[in-house]
Amino acid sequence: MKSKSVIVVIGAGSIGQAIARRVSAGKHVLLADLRQENADVAAKTLLDAGFEVSTAVVDVASRASVHALAETATAIGDVMGLIHAAGVSPSQASPSTIFKVDLYGTALVLEEFGNVIASGGAGVVIASQSGHRLPSLTEEQDKGLATAPTEELLSLPFLQSDAVDNSLFAYQLSKRGNSLRVKAEAVRWGKRGARINTISPGIIMTPFANDELSGPRGVGYRNMINKSAAGRAGTPDEVGTVGALLMGADGAFITGSDFLMDGGVTSAYWYGDLAPRSE
Repeated sequence: MKSKSVIVVIGAGSIGQAIARRVSAGKHVLLADLRQENADVAAKTLLDAGFEVSTAVVDVASRASVHALAETATAIGDVMGLIHAAGVSPSQASPSTIFKVDLYGTALVLEEFGNVIASGGAGVVIASQSGHRLPSLTEEQDKGLATAPTEELLSLPFLQSDAVDNSLFAYQLSKRGNSLRVKAEAVRWGKRGARINTISPGIIMTPFANDELSGPRGVGYRNMINKSAAGRAGTPDEVGTVGALLMGADGAFITGSDFLMDGGVTSAYWYGDLAPRSE
């Protein structure tokens, strides 16, 4: 007999866990990751903190895998929450892999869980400040990212290899696509009585960010931090606070929205000390 409310967390990293801790008391957490060992480590942390947790392996770039995860979740109970925090970064993957995981994978998750989310449920997708550093796209490009059928998404002309020549650009397009996709999906989720939003974090101090700061992109990261209004990086708990707002009763009037939280990096990029200088 179904009696549980389920929160599905895709991506076992610090940000997904931080949001889950704030919205999952008294609910069952289904924690999914590409690697079982990552899910197991995160699950132990949540179990030790008093949460009811089970784990699953999911490849967000595979429709069969995402569909199976949705079926696993509904077999446990009513899916009341989705936290999608899985993805790859420009330092980790090629443009084609970034599009497959971050753009197509997110579209798959939104589609499959939009089919099963319960009335009164809510979800958050973790996008990125990078999506806010692109110039405006054309109306046609925006519409394609937002509404192209999932299986046609990667065939959009402006996403092809002759138009995208580096991983950072692919990542920016993917994250812009995430927020546009959520804006469109909010219509379909709303017909089920559910809400969906994106959070676009800046530099958040996770193990991954620490690796980036000590890697080849570290100088750029530190420059962004130093020239931002906040003058520091963010914490997973700060993202967790925004996630709790968006998934909880206080956020009941918020859907289809994107929340940029980057300490002012994007503002500095467009209008401040990080703005590209013309020679």
